[in-house]
Amino acid sequence: MSDFEIRRATVDDIPAIVALLADDPLGAGRESPDDLAPYRAAFERLDSDPQQRLVVAVREGRTVGTLQLTVIPGLSRRGATRSIIEGVRIHSEERGGGLGTQLIEWAVEESRREGCALVQLTSDTTRIDAHRFYERLGFEASHIGFKLPLA
Repeated sequence: MSDFEIRRATVDDIPAIVALLADDPLGAGRESPDDLAPYRAAFERLDSDPQQRLVVAVREGRTVGTLQLTVIPGLSRRGATRSIIEGVRIHSEERGGGLGTQLIEWAVEESRREGCALVQLTSDTTRIDAHRFYERLGFEASHIGFKLPLA
């Protein structure tokens, strides 16, 4: 039994989520916790899309983790639906205690409930500890990802 709750994020969770996203070397350079307007606009888009689940893990009223799960129908793999896990963050004081594992397990189970044939995620090449974490949970580094910044 866990001592935290995983629930759908609300607009009131935005400051805590952004703080989690900014709390590492990569996030510190790309997030702006002092200007929440773009995050509120993004939240409205996410919250209105039934294929999106932005969730938080809350312990004793404090947000200690977050992730976004996106369900995508497709034609490949015989019309398989897949899910993508994005923006996984665990509060620095909570890492190593099993919260990340439970949050990912929640996302995998939610994907099964949605009829997904597979779950995928990407992780920055510099996040070696995260790669080991995902591999321990059964994920395989099976593809090479590419990105093209548009802004």
